[in-house]
Amino acid sequence: MDGDEALTCWLCTRPIETLLQWHHPVPKAKKGRGTVPVHPICHKAIHTHFTNSQLARIGDDRALILAHVDIAKFVSWVSSKPPDFHAPTRTR
Repeated sequence: MDGDEALTCWLCTRPIETLLQWHHPVPKAKKGRGTVPVHPICHKAIHTHFTNSQLARIGDDRALILAHVDIAKFVSWVSSKPPDFHAPTRTR
């Protein structure tokens, strides 16, 4: 990627400006190696709604993550926020 290409969040597809984390679709604890860029708020939402075992079964299938009703609501809500928006995320 050259310096002019903007990263987009794997979960919400909003641009990433300065707040960046790397998410392992298959958790490292479950032998996952690949990573995808996500906003910290999106990363928190993923781990709030899925266990490592669930994430290992889902793998990098973003559509399965988005099919979860709470994640779908979250992505709809966050889609209108600025790229570096961050707020507390509810836990289960």
